[in-house]
Amino acid sequence: MQAEPTRPPSASELDDDTLAFVRRVFGLARAGEAAELATLLGQGLPPNLRNERGDSLLMLACYHGQHDAARVLLEHGADPDIMNDAGQAPLHGAAFKGDLRVATLLLEHGARVDAAGPNGKTALMFAAMFNRADIARLLLAGGADPFRLDADGNSMLDAARKMGAADTMELLAAATNER
Repeated sequence: MQAEPTRPPSASELDDDTLAFVRRVFGLARAGEAAELATLLGQGLPPNLRNERGDSLLMLACYHGQHDAARVLLEHGADPDIMNDAGQAPLHGAAFKGDLRVATLLLEHGARVDAAGPNGKTALMFAAMFNRADIARLLLAGGADPFRLDADGNSMLDAARKMGAADTMELLAAATNER
């Protein structure tokens, strides 16, 4: 007989002390408290802990530009490709924010360059839309496909045009003409 899969408890099923601890842990990731996270991870804190929106500790550290906290999480086994409920992985967050250092770290730790959620948007699409030319160059050098379309059939160049992202429009036009 096979055991039923376990599900994480809901917030209403947790006691106040546990909820306070979990909130503190997510705050540590947002604030970049790498040393404290390392201690907790060393004591058995799951590196892929997620909040009610599906954001992992790594997603929060990356989105808030916390390079050292992200590094510690990755070194303790955090999965760089876990997507939140909005279909975004940490690399999407780094591309949106324009954080080249965090994006580089994620790629160095195995983040899939062309990972996409249900809407089909990749990190390169976020970089294109928000005129993050340095991130777009990094992703293209890492093998990102500049011809990929999102779920609505929009190209990256179309998205950059629509958002008025001149630098990435120029970069993607050159990248797509070279092939």
